[in-house]
Amino acid sequence: MTRASPAFASDDIASAFAAFPEPERTGLLSLRSLIFETAAKTPAVGRLSEALKWGQPAYLTPETKSGSTIRLGIPKSGGFAIYTHCQTTLLTDFQILFPDDFQYEGNRALHFCAGDGLPLDKLEILVRNALTYHLKK
Repeated sequence: MTRASPAFASDDIASAFAAFPEPERTGLLSLRSLIFETAAKTPAVGRLSEALKWGQPAYLTPETKSGSTIRLGIPKSGGFAIYTHCQTTLLTDFQILFPDDFQYEGNRALHFCAGDGLPLDKLEILVRNALTYHLKK
């Protein structure tokens, strides 16, 4: 498996990524890198925590509690996805900005096809908004 940067927080998380099929794993690792990079350049986020929730890699802001959990996984329909908490407005707000640019699963996920390029500049907006969601109240 490809080395991850930063290193996985635990062997369980490394195993979760190793269990993802290729090329979905490559896309999920790109999203993981984007989450860590966005957190690093957003001071209000603080330390980012990587854990497993429902068997999926999840990213939280335990020190500042500034953010809403972001999860990565494989939807039943195939491909790969980034998930936000369904009781937030994160995806509704994002869909207003980019109504036709993504495949939305209601207010809980964005789906991607394996091998497609990821529009990281646009996705950074979603990730930053998720990591700072509780600061906007």
